[in-house]
Amino acid sequence: MTSPSDDRARQAEAEAILRRVREETDPQTGAAAGSMAHGVRRHFWGADADPADRMEVWGMRIGRLAGLLAFVVLAAMLANQLSS
Repeated sequence: MTSPSDDRARQAEAEAILRRVREETDPQTGAAAGSMAHGVRRHFWGADADPADRMEVWGMRIGRLAGLLAFVVLAAMLANQLSS
């Protein structure tokens, strides 16, 4: 027979797993659009980098913004090529 503390630990672990599954499977449209914009902002601002390492934070910011800029330029070049 399991002790009550084991049961609580297993229940907490199960709730954490269910919460992660729910976050991963929630649709990213509709009511969640505000949180999606917040997530995109956090991504481009390098929020997932180690805050103690300023060079890593700025490197991620610069790299991600440069990637976005390259995508926009290439998309514009493609649109221009297809319209000709």
